[in-house]
Amino acid sequence: MGAKYDKVFVQAFEKAALANLGQSELEKNEMNLKIYRDYKNTVDTAFDEGKLEGKIEGKLEGKIEGKIETATELKNFGVDLKIIAKATGLSEEEIDKL
Repeated sequence: MGAKYDKVFVQAFEKAALANLGQSELEKNEMNLKIYRDYKNTVDTAFDEGKLEGKIEGKLEGKIEGKIETATELKNFGVDLKIIAKATGLSEEEIDKL
């Protein structure tokens, strides 16, 4: 038998087990299921937000590295620091340290 049939049997046994529970046990089961789903949603949301934050940070770091490379090249060509600062958004002090 394949995984498809295994899943059907598992679901059938779970439903049969639930059918044998009393009202208070059913309520406990529902509460536990709600807690589990809330927890899982919280973890999934945090994971998705972490992935998004990582992408944003990576893009920002890439932009900064690009500005530093550009500033370094312009400085090596002897371009005035004020012009480099205006073109890259870096401060003259930051450019001077390159």
